[in-house]
Amino acid sequence: MKVTIFLVFITSQIFAQQNPLILDKIVAQIGENVILQSDIDSQRTQELDSNKINSGALNCELLEKLLMQNLFLNQAELDSVKISDAHVDGEMENRIRVIEQQIGGRQKMEEFYNKTVTQIKNEFRPLIKNRLMTEEMQRQITGSSSITPKEIEEYYKNLHPDSIPYINAKISIQQIVIFPKITQDDRQLTINKLKDIREDIMKGKSFETQARIHSQDPGSASQGGQMTASRGMMVPQFEAAVFGLKPGEISNVFETDYGYHIVQLLDRKGDDYTCRHILLVPEFNRQSLTDASTKMEECYSKLKQNQLTWEQAVLTYSNDNNTRHNKGIITNPITGEQGWSMEDLNQIDQQIFILTNSLNTGDLTTPSLYFDFNEKKQGIRIVRLMNRIGPHKANLEQDYTLIQRATENDKKEKILARWIKSKIGNAYIRVDKEYEDCNFKYSWKTN
Repeated sequence: MKVTIFLVFITSQIFAQQNPLILDKIVAQIGENVILQSDIDSQRTQELDSNKINSGALNCELLEKLLMQNLFLNQAELDSVKISDAHVDGEMENRIRVIEQQIGGRQKMEEFYNKTVTQIKNEFRPLIKNRLMTEEMQRQITGSSSITPKEIEEYYKNLHPDSIPYINAKISIQQIVIFPKITQDDRQLTINKLKDIREDIMKGKSFETQARIHSQDPGSASQGGQMTASRGMMVPQFEAAVFGLKPGEISNVFETDYGYHIVQLLDRKGDDYTCRHILLVPEFNRQSLTDASTKMEECYSKLKQNQLTWEQAVLTYSNDNNTRHNKGIITNPITGEQGWSMEDLNQIDQQIFILTNSLNTGDLTTPSLYFDFNEKKQGIRIVRLMNRIGPHKANLEQDYTLIQRATENDKKEKILARWIKSKIGNAYIRVDKEYEDCNFKYSWKTN
């Protein structure tokens, strides 16, 4: 069993509170913190199909994970670990956003829980704060740990052959990107178009209809520009416009990193608001595209004729701030590593997947037009296959970072295990008789 804190899904705890059939009771306690039977029941429904396992054994396993969580939390309270309200609120907004996406929007979430967003947040806040305090306590316990290359090598050598993970094929890719310049005239054309749309709305046209027709925000255009959010979720310029409006009012044109907007406030309750907005993104003119294409063709020609090294070409021609200072290497946002599995690559950038599928290491693609979803604009790029690794069992030569991370986690697990053993005897612990026969890893004796 891993020592790493067991993070109880917040949604399951709230759902348990909605179910009147659960007969709740305290099954364990550490210090002032109690563990309820509903905590175990709701987590069990999330993790496993209870019809296919020994439910008694599973309950014991889940209880021990919760006991570990509460032991860390109890120590955090004794040590007066501080978590700022801003940190808690930020985590809470992220959790609300995830649930909204999973359940189909804020209104459906409120209907499902039969509570307002404010009420849901009030229930989330202590749960999230406890989780953050527990994580901070663990970080403090393991914070001074570090590993050496020798420890990494020994960890790998001591792995049982059957436990060494199998790594799917991976590739590493680089790119040179030129984004055509958007001139001030291009920006002014967009501003003028948005002003005209606003004027039409002020004269009586439907904001919702105009958003469906004109807005370039893929997330809200199909909804007539409507979106629901809370303070802190949107960029500052957008929120400044929203919170400067009264319900029904429409903002003037304003700019963010995404383009130019107008927004209409529909409703606001505290920090929560519902609005409609229209986004227009400035487009480069034909001459800018021609200039960028000519420059990229020049770059490609010099690379093919070995007049420039790849690194020189990246610094000379690329204007992509995300890759220009990293030899053009495209980092996998899912793993944070340079290597990409085909599944990740196909999920993030299908065009690169198609372009590189038949390339050999060091090969280049011809210049092509593409849309950068991070920058939300079109560009021209050359892609280079930096490396291709076939399917294999993890090894130190090809997967050093992966094994290093596993070594670090293993060392932290051992540090936390020693800490738990040292603290159990000194903490106030009570476990219900129903769970006294559990085959726990640690001795959770009632103290």
